[in-house]
Amino acid sequence: MSRDIQLKERWDVLLEKLSAQFADGDTLELDAIIYLVGVQELGKYHRSYKKDEKLDLMHIAICRLLEPYGFYTFDYFDEEGWPHYIIKEELPPLKAGEQSVLMKEAIVNYFIEKEYIK
Repeated sequence: MSRDIQLKERWDVLLEKLSAQFADGDTLELDAIIYLVGVQELGKYHRSYKKDEKLDLMHIAICRLLEPYGFYTFDYFDEEGWPHYIIKEELPPLKAGEQSVLMKEAIVNYFIEKEYIK
């Protein structure tokens, strides 16, 4: 099976599972899944976040998701428990479709690692 087909199948399974769990049957968008990864990484689930905190959560998620690709490395947790990352390598210029595929692949790999999907 080609890598693209396998990624699409895994993405569809993940999207269905996350949407059922967090969106009452609506389909989650990519940004919403990135936000969920950020909340997972922070580990503070049962609270409301301000707009700037939501952006910070998405940043945490992107750093964590792209860490295995060598773009970021974990640095430390601050006094409030928020993780901080260091840029190891700048992301290459990617077209919108390429960005989407990279993020979907990183998200699928993350949820496989967390044993949420196979």
